[in-house]
Amino acid sequence: MQDLNLPKYSFKLKNNEKHTLIFDELRKKNIVLTPEEWVRQHFVKYLIQEKNYPTSLIALEKQLIINNLKKRTDILIFSSNGLPNIIVECKAPHIKITQDTFDQIARYNLKLNANFLVVTNGLEHYYCQLDLKNESYLFLQDIPSYKN
Repeated sequence: MQDLNLPKYSFKLKNNEKHTLIFDELRKKNIVLTPEEWVRQHFVKYLIQEKNYPTSLIALEKQLIINNLKKRTDILIFSSNGLPNIIVECKAPHIKITQDTFDQIARYNLKLNANFLVVTNGLEHYYCQLDLKNESYLFLQDIPSYKN
């Protein structure tokens, strides 16, 4: 898999007859290693190891219903009081981040009301904070580290 614009982490990889699998430490199972999963697993490690988010506050591929359609957030981080705090949308490295990507995560946030949004393809990362007063998003250099 390709190098990403994130710190290098070690992962447990194994091959079966059809696919390479990566062990997902949060879901406690092997997942087919796709380019998007490679980005998701790296970003989860970044959240835990660099930003100090507890694994107990991180949900992967959390389902939500939007306009009677089942959707899934890639990564959803809850605050310590159990409310959605950060939504992360992961794309494969070869996928260009476009306005459609931001529209997708914004639709998710209409349902979740998270404080921060992150869009990443592993190479480019965009961090936004919701500004309720002005009904807009402020672009940030990074997301805040976890604080109790």
